[in-house]
Amino acid sequence: MAWPFSDHRRMSEPQGEWSGFLDRTVRFEGTLEFSGTLRIEAQVKGNILSNQTLVLGEGAKVEGQIEGNQVIIAGRFDGVIFAKGRVEIQAKGVVSGEIHSPCLVIEPGGIFDGRCHMTSSSPATKAVTIPFRSASNG
Repeated sequence: MAWPFSDHRRMSEPQGEWSGFLDRTVRFEGTLEFSGTLRIEAQVKGNILSNQTLVLGEGAKVEGQIEGNQVIIAGRFDGVIFAKGRVEIQAKGVVSGEIHSPCLVIEPGGIFDGRCHMTSSSPATKAVTIPFRSASNG
């Protein structure tokens, strides 16, 4: 099912079925668990658990912990991300905290201030920790 977002074409194409959407008018605190793909434009504080794709749109302000497969960030996130797949910080995305993932992509303009732990799906491979600090534009 295609999801009708005006800026959807800028997002990486999420895999799987859409589970839902939290609009900018929503404020949520607690644990949010879902299957499929969820897009958040809301203010969220707490834990987000997923086995598929989480999209934080440009209006999203999320604080807490994310556990998922693929995480796409175009809004603001402060906390810890555990991703089995890819984490993508888009041009307007701002992330502060820690990322644990085998793949991190930061588009030009995206900001990441924190630590990145590059994990592997192979237990024989040791994780690598890389500290990041974004450069300010004056």
